[in-house]
Amino acid sequence: MASGLVALLDDVAAIAKIAATSLDDVTAAASKAGSKAVGVVLDDTAVTPGYAVGFTPDRELPIVWKIALGSLRNKFLFLLPGALLLSAFAPWAVTPILMLGACYLCFEGAEKIVEALRHEDHADEVEELALSSAELEKQKVAGAIRTDLILSGEIMAIALADVADRPLAIQAAALAVVGLAITVGVYGVVALIVKMDDIGLHLAKHRARMLRGLGRGLVKGMPVTLTLLTQVGTAAMLWVGGGIIVHGLEQFGVTGVAHLVEAFSHWAGAVPGVGAVTGWLATALASGIVGLALGAVIVGGLRVVKPHH
Repeated sequence: MASGLVALLDDVAAIAKIAATSLDDVTAAASKAGSKAVGVVLDDTAVTPGYAVGFTPDRELPIVWKIALGSLRNKFLFLLPGALLLSAFAPWAVTPILMLGACYLCFEGAEKIVEALRHEDHADEVEELALSSAELEKQKVAGAIRTDLILSGEIMAIALADVADRPLAIQAAALAVVGLAITVGVYGVVALIVKMDDIGLHLAKHRARMLRGLGRGLVKGMPVTLTLLTQVGTAAMLWVGGGIIVHGLEQFGVTGVAHLVEAFSHWAGAVPGVGAVTGWLATALASGIVGLALGAVIVGGLRVVKPHH
């Protein structure tokens, strides 16, 4: 009986060891995969607050919550199963799908720049004024979830490409961890951003002078923050989209653009002391130029086919 109990305990210990190893593998894989998607996460965080502002304060967090639920639905009902099917049956399709999503990001970024230069965004504001609050909220949430589907698809595809050599169970667990962690992180930050002015108003009434000053600063800084986020989101669309296109072309044997970007980054990275920063900035700038050029071509082509009114 004792030997049987010892054997059972040995088996349990072995199973626990395997489980711990698997957990370590999942954590390592998720960390590695998630780090590669930082650019798209930044894009997602910068773009989303624009969908939740402009409503009464009591509707801001419910709107963020609706978008977050839509994001989880995108990831776990559609993107995660789709990613695993691709990994199992068509791993060759990951890069082309990434590049298609990148084309959309480049198009979105370039279109935002064109609209800002031609002041076409005012026409959209007039159309929004004609909608009721409920209709506008529904439209904004639907638009945010559509945008999230593209960005989440890019995140999951980037993560999948990084764990494609792992067993399918590890892939599934890593993608689930990445999807959940990024959703919680992004929409937690978004909720904080959209409530920044309310937090500021609350602090502005505090007895402590320093907190009152901080509160007034938050209120005054909200419009600047939203404008900056819009600009960062647009830049991120172009640099992330362009970077994916450059790497995708390289995988298909078209290496000229990648070599130019690498050479520019290497030249900028030679600055003493800050080479790592300047090298990264050069890569982002070069990728952004590629993204802007591609996005401009797509915008121009679509406007020829369907003129913008």
